[in-house]
Amino acid sequence: MSLDQPDFDTRAVRAGTLRSEFHEHSEALFLTSSFVFDSAAQAAARFAGEDEGFVYSRFANPTVRMFEQRLAALEGGEDCLATSSGMAAILSTCLATLRTGDHVLCGASVFGATTQLFSTLLARFGIEVTYVRGSDAQAWRDAVRPNTRLMYCESPSNPLMELVDLEAFAAAGRDAGALTVVDNCLCTPALQQPLRFGVDVVIHSATKSIDGQGRVLGGAIVGRRAFIRDTVLPVLRTAGPSLSPFNAWVLLKGLETLSLRLRAQSASAAGLARFLEANPAIERVYYPGLESHPQHALARRQQQAAGAVLSFDLRGPADDLRRRAWRAIDATSLMSITANLGDTRTTITHPASTTHSRLSAQQRQQAGIGEGLVRIAVGLEAVADLQRDLASALDAAG
Repeated sequence: MSLDQPDFDTRAVRAGTLRSEFHEHSEALFLTSSFVFDSAAQAAARFAGEDEGFVYSRFANPTVRMFEQRLAALEGGEDCLATSSGMAAILSTCLATLRTGDHVLCGASVFGATTQLFSTLLARFGIEVTYVRGSDAQAWRDAVRPNTRLMYCESPSNPLMELVDLEAFAAAGRDAGALTVVDNCLCTPALQQPLRFGVDVVIHSATKSIDGQGRVLGGAIVGRRAFIRDTVLPVLRTAGPSLSPFNAWVLLKGLETLSLRLRAQSASAAGLARFLEANPAIERVYYPGLESHPQHALARRQQQAAGAVLSFDLRGPADDLRRRAWRAIDATSLMSITANLGDTRTTITHPASTTHSRLSAQQRQQAGIGEGLVRIAVGLEAVADLQRDLASALDAAG
């Protein structure tokens, strides 16, 4: 390691730090709506973009800027803009790049709110969307139209842990002249950097593992400086889906321990996945760290570890699966029943009735979200305790 190219863990602690005249050691929290100018001429220059100083916290704040610069350094991107949530990051990217008559390609297995955004909200403005099997590289190419402007995927996807071949995805986007966007929420840059594979833009729900303790909401868009500053910033500046300085300060502290947490949680998730795979009550476990996962080799090629999230299908009669899934969830004692993920505390949820409940039954079926599907986001508890807790819960479910 050289000082010119510090290691990931060093960047997670040091990158993007700005110090005020007081030379504080920890990052300062700038709780101010606006900034004072030395003169009217300086004010005019800043509003015109000729002076890089701060103007208004709706679109630029020192604490938020530190978070943006640090996350960009970890992702290997030129620049970053932070938003109030992960969904605000997706919406801002769409508003910046799409117009009436455009076409979007989206992976079929994505977060329920993302499907709602594309299929319901954007559809109101004459934007079409086609869903494709994310793991099928040829399907992306086959679904391209002359008006395809954006290709979007999660890798791994939430909750089925489906992977997209990022290099092939990026190549398909380049050939189509479309912007390629990857939601890197489940891996974070600690485990995967999509920009290294030629992807244009990375989206984050910083609410999840980047925070790491379920405290605040946040989102981010990372990519080339020209795209971030010239295309996305005008949307953020005008519409105002901005990250608050306090949330940015919390998320900065989350980045410092991101790699440590994700490595530990990935190891525990792998142990829990192997344990579940051997349980006769389980039909299938979705976790790319398992050798049985059809994309295990791809996961090893483009991720440093398989991540902290896994899902499984319960075995049993179709008309009884939801009841048994709820019984198993309710019988756990060490897991928080919540739809959030990326916490130091393990969480458990039933996607069909929570994160994907706003989708129609047909949409859930197309996305592979069954009534017996349970998602677990592994925290920092001892994996042996989690295994005992789940074994007891599965027994209680019948």
